[in-house]
Amino acid sequence: MLRLIVIVVSIGLSVTALAASAAPAATAFINVNVITMTDEHIIAGQTVIVENGLITQLGPVDSTPLPEDCLIVDGTDRYLLPGLAEMHGHIPGAASPELGRVLTLLVANGVTTVRGMLGQPSHLALRADLLQGHVFGPRLITSGPSLNGDSVNGAADGAAKVEAQHAAGYDFLKIHPGLDASEFAAIAMAAKKLGMPFAGHVPEAVGLENALAAGFTTIDHLDGYLVAMMPANSDASGGYGGFFDVLLAEQLQQSKITTLAAQTAAAGTWNVPTEALFEHRVTALTAVEMSRRPEMQYMTAATVREWTNAKQRQENERGFNPALGETAIRIRRQLIKALHDAGAGLLLGSDAPQVFNVPGFSLHDELQYLVDAGLSPYAALATGTSAVTRFLGSNTGVIAVGRDADLLLLDANPLENISSTRRIHGVMLRGLWHSSQDLQKRMRPYHANGD
Repeated sequence: MLRLIVIVVSIGLSVTALAASAAPAATAFINVNVITMTDEHIIAGQTVIVENGLITQLGPVDSTPLPEDCLIVDGTDRYLLPGLAEMHGHIPGAASPELGRVLTLLVANGVTTVRGMLGQPSHLALRADLLQGHVFGPRLITSGPSLNGDSVNGAADGAAKVEAQHAAGYDFLKIHPGLDASEFAAIAMAAKKLGMPFAGHVPEAVGLENALAAGFTTIDHLDGYLVAMMPANSDASGGYGGFFDVLLAEQLQQSKITTLAAQTAAAGTWNVPTEALFEHRVTALTAVEMSRRPEMQYMTAATVREWTNAKQRQENERGFNPALGETAIRIRRQLIKALHDAGAGLLLGSDAPQVFNVPGFSLHDELQYLVDAGLSPYAALATGTSAVTRFLGSNTGVIAVGRDADLLLLDANPLENISSTRRIHGVMLRGLWHSSQDLQKRMRPYHANGD
């Protein structure tokens, strides 16, 4: 008989007591329903074995032998799927007192990869520390410092900054507003020469059509799309549009959505809609109502006040009203569905921490908004798992032998109800198992009441 660290004595018993720091020789998820994310089929009654951070076996529970000295996690009536990726997050600097909060909340919500969209030099060492397990948190993909109208002084300077960020080892470039056409063109040309992706906002001076032609890797926030739906005789910039052009909603030619989606697919540009960012800001729910959401207890009182004030400014902005916000939400959801139907890549991202977007929690909101836009639960989950694998060329995002063991164990089937992604039984981070009890303990210091 094989010797085990923990023995499961009854069906339904969750074995979660072992601390991840014990680093068992192997971990076995037994009798689990596996959602591989290679297709929509659920493989029931499986054993999944993880050794040295990799999935080494996947097979029927009755015929898959267990390694000696393995930790057993009971998967009965549970669902195992790849960990989620937050593809538009903001990570504090390595010395920030807020770093632990953000990283812990991400992992506690099943996030095992984060793409940091506002990089800084300290993130380069942090990226390695996270990968090696010296710091608790997801894998980090980091941009360099923002390239924008304030940080770039002319075309030559833009190209030089691209070369410097490439030499420093950043994963990609972050484009912010304010670049003029010549600066953006120089940045795009230098990036292509070095094979360095660039992503983010569409500068007003560039516009969506030119951004697609230039080879944007991802457009984030659906930036530039609403302006591109303005009537042909309107101001090229759409005029002042407010928060991601919400004030333009009633002027838009929605008939352009299908064409824009097809053009995006043809260009090979991916989108990270960050719908949670937009909807939380312009929703008809008041700032006070949003501030009372349960997850706000994990943010500081000062942060919640700041977010409340930001939403109240949105509510009071000249020309804005809740009905206009709902119109903009409806149009954006139509665009998301059209992009999906056209085969344009979509990636899961919520832009946390931002206004009422608590790290990790907001990604589950994002999944719900994708389903509300018309995607199936499987298609929504793919934007944060298997699609990320294709986009990054990573070894995560699907469950198969030889894949990295970044995994999420749920107490209910997310393919039946996307809200089940919130029912987290535990998270495996780079081969180490963290039970829900362990995750709750890690979150405790960031709880407003300390419990």
